[in-house]
Amino acid sequence: MVRAFCLCWIFMVGLVSAAFCQDGIKSDEILIGQSCALSGPAQALGRGVKAGMDAYFAKINAEGGVNGKKIRLISKDDGYEPIQAIRNTRELLDQDRVFLLIGEVGTPTSEAVLPLVEKAKVPFFGPFTGAEFLRNPFRKYVINVRASYYQEMEKLAEYLVDKKGLKKIACFYQNDAYGLTGLNGIRLALEKRSLQLAATGSYERNTLAVKSSLLAIRKATPDAIVMTGTYQPCAEFIRTARKIGMKETIFCNISFVGTDALLKEVGDAGEGCIISQVVSFPWDDSIALVKEYHDALKNYAPDSAPGFVSMEGYMTAKLFCMILSGLKDISRENFIREIETVKTFDLGGIVAQFDTSDHQGMNSVFLTIIKDGAIKPLDL
Repeated sequence: MVRAFCLCWIFMVGLVSAAFCQDGIKSDEILIGQSCALSGPAQALGRGVKAGMDAYFAKINAEGGVNGKKIRLISKDDGYEPIQAIRNTRELLDQDRVFLLIGEVGTPTSEAVLPLVEKAKVPFFGPFTGAEFLRNPFRKYVINVRASYYQEMEKLAEYLVDKKGLKKIACFYQNDAYGLTGLNGIRLALEKRSLQLAATGSYERNTLAVKSSLLAIRKATPDAIVMTGTYQPCAEFIRTARKIGMKETIFCNISFVGTDALLKEVGDAGEGCIISQVVSFPWDDSIALVKEYHDALKNYAPDSAPGFVSMEGYMTAKLFCMILSGLKDISRENFIREIETVKTFDLGGIVAQFDTSDHQGMNSVFLTIIKDGAIKPLDL
């Protein structure tokens, strides 16, 4: 009888321990997971987001962690490919048993893993994408920090059409969920202004096969081309367009392009290119968070240069820790509840605002321009 009781007790303790570990909560640390592109043509995006998050976690851990628990980020390379993102996510949930997923990079990868996330009821926090399906319909376990691609496209249309008076707008896009979201976003923005796209062209993810689409778009003689792609193919498109005579065309990109990587790739051909942004200018040290970000990079990631992508990663990591710090009883459901209860989080001059039916923290979109070989704010 005693032996049976002991065996039962050991079994129950084992179940409790397994559940405890499965949530990624340990006595001295919290495990969180990330799948992102650390190799391949989009690696600058994944590495940038990870660098920003690593810098903040190193800072908070050096200060004693969050309520005495260190944060450990497990990052896995998916090469910006959906199938590998699914494999990574399964490993993170089933083998690493992370508390939540953070900083997923990309629309097609996010779309691929979303069913796994929702089935497991695991928070999907701060994905580096403005995809509409992560916002509409409302999804309880998805927590967006940044503004959406639709909002970015609206801002570009406001500048190109309302301010500049341009009428012939074309779109070059990546042929997947990311590119199609951007394509639909600019179409909607133009329809609000009783306009239609002058031309469209696409390329396949993780390739530089842009020439045929470029030639098709050139026939429409557009005033501006709005691009929904990553930095290498967009740079290839712009460089080639300049070479074949499209000197006066305005090229526009949205934030996911990777501004700093685009600047490096496109060279002199990038002069005048416009990029929409969803975080504040990373060199504006009048903002407390920006100054803090620079100090953290200097102290904990001296090999990382400041930029829009790592700034977003830093913000995402800080917001995660702010939410976590308010939990007396750490669980996934309590984490979501804390977001919806507190609602407003001041990151240091930059505020994220949530609600029970709104899991997008920020709505601001800013425009920047490549001028004299540097990224500068665009005065509207």
